[in-house]
Amino acid sequence: MKSSAEDKIAGNFHEAKGAIKEEVGKVINNHEMKVEGKIEKNSGKIQQKVGDAKEKLADLKGKFTESKKS
Repeated sequence: MKSSAEDKIAGNFHEAKGAIKEEVGKVINNHEMKVEGKIEKNSGKIQQKVGDAKEKLADLKGKFTESKKS
């Protein structure tokens, strides 16, 4: 399983790559490329959210573990 940081980095990359592909598709009037770019951009956003969720879950797990020790 990827770490939260790896998910965020990969998500950022895919979001940027998708945005570029979407814009190129618009410029060259290629509907398929534009749609592929939009899909990849949105997939990147989702992957970043997964990284955020993993980070929050790890924080909660740490807090829970600390409270059990007390």
